[in-house]
Amino acid sequence: MIASNRSVRISCPERSLFTNDRAGSFLQKIITIDQVVRKKVLVTGGTGFIGSRLACRLAEQEGNEVHVLVRSSSDLTSLEECIDRIKLVRGDVTSAESLEGHFEGIDEVYHIAGLTYMGSKPNPMLPKINIDGTRHVLAAARKAGVRRIVHLSSITAVGIGEAKKPLDEKSPWNFDRIELEYARTKHAAEQLVAEEVRNGLDCVIVVPAFVFGAGDVNFNAGRIIKDVYNRKMPFYPLGGVCVVDVEIVVDSIIAAMQKGRTGERYIIGGDNVSFRELSQTIMNVTGVHQLSLPLPLWAARVIRYMLNFSKNRSRISKLFNMTMFAVASEFLYFDSSKAKRELGMRYEPYEQSIRRTFEWYRDRDMLN
Repeated sequence: MIASNRSVRISCPERSLFTNDRAGSFLQKIITIDQVVRKKVLVTGGTGFIGSRLACRLAEQEGNEVHVLVRSSSDLTSLEECIDRIKLVRGDVTSAESLEGHFEGIDEVYHIAGLTYMGSKPNPMLPKINIDGTRHVLAAARKAGVRRIVHLSSITAVGIGEAKKPLDEKSPWNFDRIELEYARTKHAAEQLVAEEVRNGLDCVIVVPAFVFGAGDVNFNAGRIIKDVYNRKMPFYPLGGVCVVDVEIVVDSIIAAMQKGRTGERYIIGGDNVSFRELSQTIMNVTGVHQLSLPLPLWAARVIRYMLNFSKNRSRISKLFNMTMFAVASEFLYFDSSKAKRELGMRYEPYEQSIRRTFEWYRDRDMLN
């Protein structure tokens, strides 16, 4: 409950509608509403790219009391625009004990927290955050009687498609053909959600594609824009990816909470584009052009090996690790018809998102 100073005057022009003057006189008085019931929502991963945009959007909506779970060491820069309209609660999804009490009285949970790591070296935090963290959030929500949960997944939990055959929500998972621990952990997290649904917990899964947009301070998808701008992409992989803007993702996450079907997953994507098309579009938007050649995976392995002995490694994009290049050599193309149909997901040409992202970086001098 949150106190409100709003008052409501109820007038009674038709006194004959009441059985006595006392009733009419009572209804003509000013009734002050001392307590207004508000919807309490909790966002995990609220300092990340998608999570921060979501938290601020929820804070803009009347009737929401927004709680954002943050670690004591979290950088709150991404929440600056709404920091005075949200409540920060200290906790860590990797620690079940730290979540105790934070879910009590919460109506809706947006579980956005997750670690995205596409490197080839083992990262012990992947299962701790993506699997154990999801398990802890679901358990805390169930214990507290949370009404509904939206879980943010990944297209790597859906699978690998083909150039002319985009995947949809029913496609069997096949990402295990690439050694990518991140994909395995996101797939495992979805299995945990599915199990909780079978046990009666109301959960919806949202699966965003490759997300561009203003506010990507950690250069997730935005790394490609930065590296093309700095002419660090002399070649491109032969695969493709589904691209979507962060604001469309946020709209769809909220829509999933409002009208998504329990236990269903919704792919939130846009245009399916090859990396050749993506690179060319970024060059056109930034005005920076570079000769960029197609590079098959076998050749990439040779070049990657040779770079180990080169002093000019810094001239090549940090994205050029073999695990990531292997993924980018596949076609991560997806069909978002279900989200359009059931969530009202909107569409915009991906170039608009690329332009907004580039201009956001440029205006903040973040590209050099």
